[in-house]
Amino acid sequence: MDLTTIVTLIGEIGVLVGTVVPVIVTVRKVANGTKCQLRSEILRIYYHNHQSGTIRQYENENFIKLYEAYKALGGNSFIDKIYKEIQTWEVTT
Repeated sequence: MDLTTIVTLIGEIGVLVGTVVPVIVTVRKVANGTKCQLRSEILRIYYHNHQSGTIRQYENENFIKLYEAYKALGGNSFIDKIYKEIQTWEVTT
């Protein structure tokens, strides 16, 4: 491999990195925003029902899906505690 080929390869790698890094940063920002919205909706359901200790069936199903998506995005253990508490509530139709 001669010097020209190496310089060309390094230039192409630089262009590739310059293109890929902003995409990765954008995806990370979108994932963080999504995680924030999921956490907000989980907390809304929790605070809407925590005094009665009951949850409607459709809310419970939505809550479980929200929780699974939140955890898939790397959500923290604070929501785990809320999830465990909600699982003890009575589910109504």
